[in-house]
Amino acid sequence: MIRIIDYGLGNIQAFLNVYKRLGIPAERVTDPAGLGGASHVILPGVGAFDRAMTLFDQSGFRAPMEKLIATTDLRVIGICVGMQMLADGSDEGQLPGLGWVPGRVRRIDSLEAAKGLPMPHMGWNDVEARGDGRLFAGLDDLRYYFLHSYYFECADDGQILATAEYGERFSCAVANANVYGVQFHPEKSHHWGQALLGNFAAI
Repeated sequence: MIRIIDYGLGNIQAFLNVYKRLGIPAERVTDPAGLGGASHVILPGVGAFDRAMTLFDQSGFRAPMEKLIATTDLRVIGICVGMQMLADGSDEGQLPGLGWVPGRVRRIDSLEAAKGLPMPHMGWNDVEARGDGRLFAGLDDLRYYFLHSYYFECADDGQILATAEYGERFSCAVANANVYGVQFHPEKSHHWGQALLGNFAAI
């Protein structure tokens, strides 16, 4: 069963709608007790890094999820700011991140070729998959919808699953064991996003 964490941020209903169309069981959870029996968990997020981390820490989900990640084969995917939360920290805020995927979140315009470009990076962009291709299985000519000013700088380039270009290439999908993250919004990305969410459910 897929559980979508509702800790106060993210469009939970959009994910539920996608999985309903796919015929895959999925539920919103607002209490850590609802994680029982979960095989997959979606961690959505929008807005500022510190606010997202504060709300998630206050929700009570962090400790039980860390235990499940360490002791079971639970699969997790962070979406947008949910992906950024997986890092050790972010240049946007002061709070530590979850540290589930080693790395740090940086401003896109800290990349030399992105200086002077409009921020945020917003709209459709081509995505190039690499490495473990299970999230993008069966898909060609990948295009996803982005809305962000920060990107995930992996400590280990081998954990980058996909890149996009905005001035220069940046990582837009990452993974560490069973923990995945995507910077774009699959729930807003038509058939490419629906297929990715279906592929995540199949991992």
